[in-house]
Amino acid sequence: MFTGIIQTRGDITAITETSPDTLALTIHAPSVLIDVRRGDSIAIDGVCLTVTEFTDHSFTADVMVQTLRLTSLGTKTTGDKVNVEPAMGAADRFGGHIVQGHVESTATVSEIEPGEQWTRMRISLPERLAPYLIDQGSITVNGISLTVAEVTEPESSQHWFDIFLIPETLEATTLGITEIGDVVNLETDILARHVARMLQFNTKEEK
Repeated sequence: MFTGIIQTRGDITAITETSPDTLALTIHAPSVLIDVRRGDSIAIDGVCLTVTEFTDHSFTADVMVQTLRLTSLGTKTTGDKVNVEPAMGAADRFGGHIVQGHVESTATVSEIEPGEQWTRMRISLPERLAPYLIDQGSITVNGISLTVAEVTEPESSQHWFDIFLIPETLEATTLGITEIGDVVNLETDILARHVARMLQFNTKEEK
C-alpha cells in the first residue's frame, strides 16, 4: 500500500522488451534504495511494480500487458522522469490517503493556469470514474495524493476535475514539468469505490 506522498523523481535509464507484451523498466532513484530488497513494491507514476533487480543507484521492474494497456508506462522513453514512492512501512506517517497503486485509467491534462502561490490544473475524467470524485475528496494523479478542488456535475456531457498544486508539489513531482496534452495516470479513492459498489447491491435488493 502507498499514501501518494512522492519521495523522489526518478529517471528511466533503460527500457527492455522482454516479450511481445512485456517490458522491463530500469529507473535511477538511489534515495529510495537504501533498504530495498528483491520483491519489494515501488510505485512508478502511481503504478505498483515489483523490484526484480537492483543496484545502489537503480532498480528494474517488469511491466505486464495489462499495465501497459491501462497506464502511461507503455509510452515512456529513456530519459523520462517519473514519480517514485516505495510501499508504506507499518510505522510510516500516513501523509496522503489510501493508494493501492492500481491505476484505473489514463487521462489528459486540458488546462494549466499558473498563479503566484499555486497552479491550477484541469484533467479530463473518464465517465466511468466520475461517480467516485467529490469536491475536496482525494484523487491520485501519477501517484500523487491530491485534493479535488472542483469536479463536473453528474449530468455533464464531458467530465473533468481541477486540482491546485503548491510549489512543493510542482518541485518535488513530475507535475511541475507536465504540459497541456500530457497523459497522466488516475486512481480514484478506494473507499468511494467500495461505497458505490455496496450501493449498487442495495439498489438491486430493493427492486
